[in-house]
Amino acid sequence: MKLFVPTETREGERRVALVPDTVAKLAALGLEVTVQSGAGDESFASDAAYTEAGATVIAPAGVADALATADVVASVRPLDPDRGRTLKAGAVTLSFLAPTNDGDAIRAIAQAGATALSFDLVPRISRAQSMDALTSQALVTGYRSALVGADRLPQFFPLFMTAAGRIPPAKVLVLGAGVAGLQAIATAKRLGAVVSAYDVRAASADEVKSMGASFIHLDLEALEAGGGYAREMSEDRAARQRELLTPYITESDVLITTAAVPGRQAPRLVTAEMMSGMKPGSVVVDLAAETGGNVEGSVPGEEVIVDGVRICGAKDVASQMPVHASKLYAMNVVALLGLAVKEGELVLDPEDEVFDGCAVVLNGEVRKEVA
Repeated sequence: MKLFVPTETREGERRVALVPDTVAKLAALGLEVTVQSGAGDESFASDAAYTEAGATVIAPAGVADALATADVVASVRPLDPDRGRTLKAGAVTLSFLAPTNDGDAIRAIAQAGATALSFDLVPRISRAQSMDALTSQALVTGYRSALVGADRLPQFFPLFMTAAGRIPPAKVLVLGAGVAGLQAIATAKRLGAVVSAYDVRAASADEVKSMGASFIHLDLEALEAGGGYAREMSEDRAARQRELLTPYITESDVLITTAAVPGRQAPRLVTAEMMSGMKPGSVVVDLAAETGGNVEGSVPGEEVIVDGVRICGAKDVASQMPVHASKLYAMNVVALLGLAVKEGELVLDPEDEVFDGCAVVLNGEVRKEVA
């Protein structure tokens, strides 16, 4: 079986779907790995490293043939429609792929009679943890968000006792205690800040405390959903939550928001009015800026200053740390293929809950609602 890794074409994407360390693992599954020249450059994985690991590296001129003959195509972002239509019938693509956003790419893969597996839709069950790329990349984005907050804040994170006097630690508030939020908490704590956090899921309290942060308890019902996600809230509850959170936001030097509902626009957690009491020089990092934003006024990839408060809208955050983001993603790819390959053949059992969950297209049939 042939597996092809193309260079990512979406602007700002620096990750690569496979790193040299994973080539041997795929070879052990019976896959011949071909990589487009330069695919790993932004992740500091050279063509020579892929070749040494046992992969074949091809020039851009050979990409069309590689796509047309590959049994598996692994990428981070979805194949663009022009490439998707060139796949052979029965080929399998692995990538992030959102039915609500990537309809044209999905329809092109279906037109080719191919299969598309999406890491956006891998079910959060114990046997699929090693394949959960959303979680692995959230680890990266959460870590990065705390570093951005510390870098932009014009004061120290840790406590300092000096001959000139005491410098108090920064106060960091994290909204959303999923994987990204917990990693933001852990990183801010390591940098010496005093950290507090809030999440609509009651079960998050113990996780937050285990990271050394204090959990904010609001007099509101918990909002649990399947798979460890939060569910959407009513507007009345959202308004009450914003009211109760405002004093905590006012006291914070850094606010990091990480809340997301899979497949939907990010919930609006923080309004301009809520931030109006923050001290000049305070920093807000909105990790959900690309999906509508948790914070009013955040712009993906830009920093906006409102009344002295710097609002950092996140964009391509995992790509800002492409070395380890790519390594983690590549291990997710290997794990998913490890489940799919049986005795040297691709076997995608639609009765298996993993494939039932993540197969957006199966042999040309679109199986999810597509925008």
